[in-house]
Amino acid sequence: MGLSLGLLIIRLIVGITFAGHGAQKLFGWFGGPGLKGTAGWFDSIGMKPGYALAVLAGLSELVGGLLFAAGVFTWLGAAAIIVTMLIAIVKVHGANGYWITKGGAEYNVMLIAVALGVALIGPGAYVLF
Repeated sequence: MGLSLGLLIIRLIVGITFAGHGAQKLFGWFGGPGLKGTAGWFDSIGMKPGYALAVLAGLSELVGGLLFAAGVFTWLGAAAIIVTMLIAIVKVHGANGYWITKGGAEYNVMLIAVALGVALIGPGAYVLF
């Protein structure tokens, strides 16, 4: 029971937070920039076509986060989180070093570790279905 409860807590917090970031990109919820703002930012950092990549990133975060939280196709949700964070490291945070205080990749690396760990262990007993 303890392992499954621990995995549920990790999945819910990480997955829902990740899905929230997707909603920020796609819909402008939770103070996010929405598709237009995200697309403009992507274009400004050389990720083109910005609009298509903003849709892809937003969907990856939203759907990946929800799958991860629900424990349904957890490996797919984890893969979406990992790939998104690897892109964030390569395109934005990696050049700033490791620590987040300098805009580095610390948070991204932590999310990758959590997603990979849960994918390897499995979602536990408490899943949506």
